[in-house]
Amino acid sequence: VQLQASGGGLVQVGDSLRLSCEISGRTSSASTMAWFRQAPGKEREFVAAIVRGGVSTHYRDSVKGRFTISRDRAKNTVYLQMNSLKPEDTAIYYCAASTRIIYSTIGVPTAYDDWGQGTLVTVSS
Repeated sequence: VQLQASGGGLVQVGDSLRLSCEISGRTSSASTMAWFRQAPGKEREFVAAIVRGGVSTHYRDSVKGRFTISRDRAKNTVYLQMNSLKPEDTAIYYCAASTRIIYSTIGVPTAYDDWGQGTLVTVSS
């Protein structure tokens, strides 16, 4: 599948932002969708994932209660709603797709087959 991420920008601490990831191609094969992020000088890290359009969702601890991942199959889009943003959320955010339903490796970048180009989120204090 092909992925196109959008929605990043410059916001203030405490603001909200919604990222979108448009899926094209064999959309039905994208069984697990995820968001990762990479801050300058750091490794790419898992943020959130959604399995089979909502059967289950998964989050890294630092974003639980603030971020929500969802999928609109009619629009072939996955969203990441980010609330109460903090400076440490600053990063390039990438969406990723796996054709498999993955649980044990859901937070591992190499478990995903396709990646979007990334969208920059900057949280200013």
